[in-house]
Amino acid sequence: MTVLEQPGSSRKKSSLAGPPPAWRPRVDPAPLLPDEEPYRLLGTDAAARLDSGLLTRLYAQLVRGRRYNAQATALTRQGRLAVYPSSTGQEACEVAAALALEDRDWLFPSYRDTLAAVARGLDPVQALTLLRGDWHNGYDPHEHRIAPLCTPLATQLPHAVGLAHAARLKGDDVVALAMVGDGGTSEGDFHEALNFAAVWQAPVVFLVQNNGFAISVPLAKQTAAPSLAHKAVGYGMPGRLVDGNDAPAMHEVLTEAVQRARRGGGPTLVEAVTYRIEAHTNADDATRYRSDAEVETWRSHDPIALLEHELAARDLLTDAFVAATRDGAEQLAADLRERMNADPEPDPMDLFTHVFAEQTGQLRAQAALLRAELDAEANGYTEDIAGADGSAEEARP
Repeated sequence: MTVLEQPGSSRKKSSLAGPPPAWRPRVDPAPLLPDEEPYRLLGTDAAARLDSGLLTRLYAQLVRGRRYNAQATALTRQGRLAVYPSSTGQEACEVAAALALEDRDWLFPSYRDTLAAVARGLDPVQALTLLRGDWHNGYDPHEHRIAPLCTPLATQLPHAVGLAHAARLKGDDVVALAMVGDGGTSEGDFHEALNFAAVWQAPVVFLVQNNGFAISVPLAKQTAAPSLAHKAVGYGMPGRLVDGNDAPAMHEVLTEAVQRARRGGGPTLVEAVTYRIEAHTNADDATRYRSDAEVETWRSHDPIALLEHELAARDLLTDAFVAATRDGAEQLAADLRERMNADPEPDPMDLFTHVFAEQTGQLRAQAALLRAELDAEANGYTEDIAGADGSAEEARP
């Protein structure tokens, strides 16, 4: 006898009866659905309401970001960076993410989001330290409210949810904005983070930069969903689809999502449709999986050019403004170039720093051994040195 054949079974009474009321969704799914087309402001009638001050600020940051990307890419060719994942073409997403946050908020970047960290105020050299290979992380996350650059795909998303949920439990008025690429949405961490964020109504904004490829894998081979923004509905949060190269549209959508989260409205998933103009990294040959014609098509939708058109229409793109903006960008590049060309002097004792909040006995013994060896080397000879296991080394000249 099956469960459905048990006496009193609702299925036995009526094989056409629907499930009990408990199945019903907690929220109406209709308001969670994204727009059919990416949201835009530039080139539409709505652009007339945009604040001129915001537009010039965004433009200055975009030009600065483009120059930063170009200089960082050049540093890889000079051997000063081990690797650099450029965000050229995606500057509007990067800048808008930084400007949408308040000082008390947290940014959770991926490895491609060094520009977002720089736009938030982080020293460019510190932003590139991890990619140079000098140190685990080049900055203090607590000081800057920027989580360490995340190289594993999407693992920063659950961290963002945990921080935001903890902040709300403590009564702190904090929002976390977590950035990820379209490839990261294929990872389990992405789905787990969205589910927990929605269940807990955590103050988190998820920004997916859909640049078309997960390294060489096109989006069509990653998902069959109408858009990545549609995935939000399955978790019970709003999904927003926006033109990722439209800087003011990006700023508006992200600002609204941050404010909604701060008011207790819960998380939002924002998909920014953009394009990675450069290769995945300097170690990638992008010509193997995409055509030059495709890249050129996206160059015509460049975020800087789109904003320049609006500024020119308002007579804001003056020679003085353009010159000042470019001079500021060149100064950033020159400073970055000069400081990155200086050889770092790492401290070997840093091997034992930030491993544990409180060092273990084994680490303390190893640190003492290394300190003794370094001191002996500085004095030109090695005295008897007790090893971590209690052994000793004979003195030698």
